[in-house]
Amino acid sequence: MKNKYISYIHDVRRYSERTCEIYADVLESFVSFCDGCEDFAATLNVNALRAYEVYLFDDRKLSARTVSQHLSVLSGFCRFLIKEGVLQSNPVHLVKRPKQEKRLPLFYKDKSMDAYFESTKGDPEFGSYEQKLNRLIISMLASCGLRRSELISLNVGSVDFARSTLRVHGKGDKVREIPLIPSLCDEISLYLKAVSSLTDDAYDPAAPLLRTRSGARLYPVYVDRVVKKELSGVPDITVRRSPHVLRHTLATELLADGADLNSIKELLGHSSLAATQVYTHNSVERLQNVYKNAHPRAKNGGKNGD
Repeated sequence: MKNKYISYIHDVRRYSERTCEIYADVLESFVSFCDGCEDFAATLNVNALRAYEVYLFDDRKLSARTVSQHLSVLSGFCRFLIKEGVLQSNPVHLVKRPKQEKRLPLFYKDKSMDAYFESTKGDPEFGSYEQKLNRLIISMLASCGLRRSELISLNVGSVDFARSTLRVHGKGDKVREIPLIPSLCDEISLYLKAVSSLTDDAYDPAAPLLRTRSGARLYPVYVDRVVKKELSGVPDITVRRSPHVLRHTLATELLADGADLNSIKELLGHSSLAATQVYTHNSVERLQNVYKNAHPRAKNGGKNGD
């Protein structure tokens, strides 16, 4: 039944390969905890789930965030089993989730990203294929707020140069359009010109937009390595160097510059506004710092003749 569920979320719900792997690992972990028993009508109950939660904390030393992820996966599996007639109700709803510390999204400062793009600008007509590809990876992540999986899945036909838009297939196979700034359109054009010197299908709409020198579509580890390498020497970048932090950076800066939450939600492809609201915390912190440094009464500790 668990294999049927993984096939369902992959083929019907269109979850990414990485997400399906995570779900499969969680289900395998639960089955292993239940001594290999796959009679889910018997094992998926409140007592077993509470015992599993304790096992994850005490024996595997997992964080509250990861334990909560395990319970979320099992809850989704239970909903599937209800549809299949295996369960009557969802026992995960009766298990209290572990309390998690709120983590604010990491992001890079404007001046750090400006320093990167300035240092890699050079003459766009020259430079190696890898240099053009690496810079374009950073440019698209930083300018479009793409998830890593979305970046990898882009095809040449995803770019509409006439309308300056990018067509992106996000989570759950939801499609959204992202506007492209002129400089990014130019950079993509120059990159495709470099691709055309290596292969005959550079402008084939079905071909991968971003590809290795051998012509293969990029893969997750490749993108991670590029981001770490490209941002390694950038001043003031002390937090994790990853594709997702570039996504957070765009959202944070858009909000700071006055973009409304709904627009940012659509740009990022969030399914709910709650996922986007996390960026308001960084904006509030920034506002508080401005207030403390600029407000006349705040600077004097509130002692302004009172």
